[in-house]
Amino acid sequence: MGITTLRAAAIDDNNAAPPPPKRRHYPRAKMRNSILLNTFLILGSLFMLIPFIWMILTSVKSPAELAQFPPTFLPQEWLWSNYADALKAAPFDLYFRNSLIISIGHTAITLALGSMAGYALARVYFRGREVVFLAFVAMLMIPTYTKIVPQFLIVKFMPLFGGNDIFGQGGIGWLNSWWALIIPGGLSAAAIFLFRQFYLSLPGELEEAARLDGLGEFRIFAQIYTPLIKPAIATVGLLTFQESWNNFLWPLLVTTSNDLRVIQVGLAVFQQLDNTLWAYLMAGTTMATVPMVLLFIFAQKYFIQGFTNAGIK
Repeated sequence: MGITTLRAAAIDDNNAAPPPPKRRHYPRAKMRNSILLNTFLILGSLFMLIPFIWMILTSVKSPAELAQFPPTFLPQEWLWSNYADALKAAPFDLYFRNSLIISIGHTAITLALGSMAGYALARVYFRGREVVFLAFVAMLMIPTYTKIVPQFLIVKFMPLFGGNDIFGQGGIGWLNSWWALIIPGGLSAAAIFLFRQFYLSLPGELEEAARLDGLGEFRIFAQIYTPLIKPAIATVGLLTFQESWNNFLWPLLVTTSNDLRVIQVGLAVFQQLDNTLWAYLMAGTTMATVPMVLLFIFAQKYFIQGFTNAGIK
């Protein structure tokens, strides 16, 4: 009788429901670190937004209010007419068009040639490939403004353009033309580097299967690998468009015609020697910033993925 009772008890124990899982109690230190990190990020975000908020609020203030001391934060009177007056002060529609053409041109050239160069450095085996890649890496270390003078001389002495002879003498070359605005900024070493990193992160089995199917090198590049690197395309495209849109010094150096002015150079019309029209300048700067903000909003998903995955290999 005792054995039977023990067996029944054992069966009941085996059929019993398992105990509920224990709740995980996170350490207080980990929770405290999480709170501190989130607080730091929120404060950092606010500090980054302050200049943009100040720019927008300044753009709708009156000149008299801007001259007050101490300065006011919120406008006493919201003058949205400053935006219309800023558009009338200079042909900003022309400046917007020029900036858009140049930015789209730079982005298209960079995506086309940069992706090809990145694919070649990542997937095409040729003698000296590593040396070429190290040369591109070395180009990343050269400051941008140290290249201004050599680029200007190349543009000015471009043979057979702008009245120049075959030796680049006698004329102005590409100066004051669309060639000078689009070609020199059409490709960058940073874009090639990012494309190479993305092509390296893709599996080599895709290339082997494509070659077995009889695909050539260009079709493997265009139809197999490139459609898989949308984050890289979005990242490089956004960075190139942003750099081109905000470029000020190079368009100022190579153009003198008002028909070729870009939006960043056009904003200088509000900066005078004896007086700066801050309300109009901030209104124009706000309008110049809006396209980049909208572009980032629509491309932020791929943009973040691009920077996250750029260093996989």
